Amino acid sequence: MTEHHEYRKQIENRLARIEGHVRSVKNMASNGRDCGDLLIQIAAIRSALDSCGKLILKDHLEGCVVEAAKNGDESVIAKLNDALDKFIR
Repeated sequence: MTEHHEYRKQIENRLARIEGHVRSVKNMASNGRDCGDLLIQIAAIRSALDSCGKLILKDHLEGCVVEAAKNGDESVIAKLNDALDKFIR
């Protein structure tokens, strides 16, 4: 169903930035940076991941779920509920 993923490029770009941010924090830890600085950066990474997760959910709802509803595929709702249970704890 990739043709329905309007935000996929944005998601990939955000994940690449997050990946770079994680590498940067790892280097900070290796270089003995202050623990408070590391925690602040980890909080920023968490926020970026949450934001990316919201965009993935939006992409899924606007693309896959809408398409599945048009085709009468009810299994997509069960899969979405399962994913949400794992994403939101």
